[in-house]
Amino acid sequence: MAENRNTEELSQLGKKVEIPANPDQAHLEAVANPHPDKIYLVRFTCPEFTSLCPVTGQPDFAHFVIDYVPDGTILESKSLKLFLQSFRNHAAFHEDCTLAIAGRIVDAVSPVWLRISGYWYPRGGIPIDVFYQTGPAPADIYLPDTGIAPYRGRG
Repeated sequence: MAENRNTEELSQLGKKVEIPANPDQAHLEAVANPHPDKIYLVRFTCPEFTSLCPVTGQPDFAHFVIDYVPDGTILESKSLKLFLQSFRNHAAFHEDCTLAIAGRIVDAVSPVWLRISGYWYPRGGIPIDVFYQTGPAPADIYLPDTGIAPYRGRG
């Protein structure tokens, strides 16, 4: 669960913070939405996500695009970065990582809408992409394409 704070009360921004050992130890922080009267999209692009295969222990790599429409709070980006880095030594399947990230963001900021696109690099020769959204996108929102091409191998 996120803590809704004023920017002066944030526990991670502007401070030296160790990467959490696992996602359960990570703290997502939220701050007041500076434009609660407007409907707008926030996009985080995370091209270097890593976690571990729960069977082999080998690293898995993904490129995430996280889009959300804020309500009363916005997600503080350093806390998101630390949360995502906490997966580095976390063993879970692609689907679990993707949906766990979505769930924690929803818990943290209760967005009007959220979409997460997880483009995972091949494991065993098969790329596994995982997509989730909380419902239909708001009608008046500008929603750009994620810009990530499907995996094509060397071709």
